[in-house]
Amino acid sequence: MGIQIARPARAAPALRLPRPLARHGFVYLFVLPSVLLLLGFTVWPLLRTFWLSVQDVNLVRPGSEFVGLANFRTQLADQTLFWPAVWHSLVWTVGSVGGEYLLGLGAAVLLNQPLRGRGLFRMLVLIPWTVPIVIAAMTWRWILQPEYGIGNVLLVRAGLLAEPVYWLGDLSTALGATIFVNVWRSFPFYTITLLAALQAVPKELLEAAAIDGASAWERFWRITLPHLKGVSLALIVLHVVWTFNNVEFIWLLTEGGPLHASETLATLVYRMAFRTFEISEAAALSVMMIVLLLLVGGGYAVLGRRREERRTT
Repeated sequence: MGIQIARPARAAPALRLPRPLARHGFVYLFVLPSVLLLLGFTVWPLLRTFWLSVQDVNLVRPGSEFVGLANFRTQLADQTLFWPAVWHSLVWTVGSVGGEYLLGLGAAVLLNQPLRGRGLFRMLVLIPWTVPIVIAAMTWRWILQPEYGIGNVLLVRAGLLAEPVYWLGDLSTALGATIFVNVWRSFPFYTITLLAALQAVPKELLEAAAIDGASAWERFWRITLPHLKGVSLALIVLHVVWTFNNVEFIWLLTEGGPLHASETLATLVYRMAFRTFEISEAAALSVMMIVLLLLVGGGYAVLGRRREERRTT
């Protein structure tokens, strides 16, 4: 009787993963939490906003109904709130970004000079940017108070005002006062960014221009500013998006008042969503704001592409 030798069992075929997953599996694993957060906190709310914009949803009454573009037509036909808010948003954005850039550029040029105590001044200029928005808004509300605000007291004593002005409560000054406070808080970001760009300007070009007899203004206009063009464009586009979407600063200062004199699209969205609970109309306004900001981003991309083409040619 022959001896039978047991054959080894065949091993199960190994599971073959796709080559990119097999080679970069750990990379995908580490990126997965960020992707999930992006989907949960950005993509899903965005899709939900688009869906709500074509519904009739109000938190006061239950249920919803598909209405298509009716919410958009309602907003575009609103001459009382929507179109004034569009104008205020443009004034708020252009005034804030323009003031921040000019003040930040001026401060950066001064801090780039060989001044005594320059390091201290560079540290002090950052203080408005480091102050939390709530504290800054509450402080400026106190400063601009007509009865006991230190700002009115100083202006009256200096002879610049005959009597105190209710800066945040007057129809003609509310929006301008909020722009002023926003410029005060945000210009340090421009200052430190433009200061870094100024330090990268080749000193050899400035020295050669000075030897050739160019004045300080000519050196700044013809050499320094062209080197700041790329940084300036990125700063402006970034702050246009931030400022256009800003709701907390205006809301803390004026709540869009008085009589909607400082109401922007962002504050109007907040008012509709959390005060009157008109969720679908707030979503429609949000979609309009997204489209406008996408146009701004598209314009920035086109300008950037043209600059690259000029460099290569």
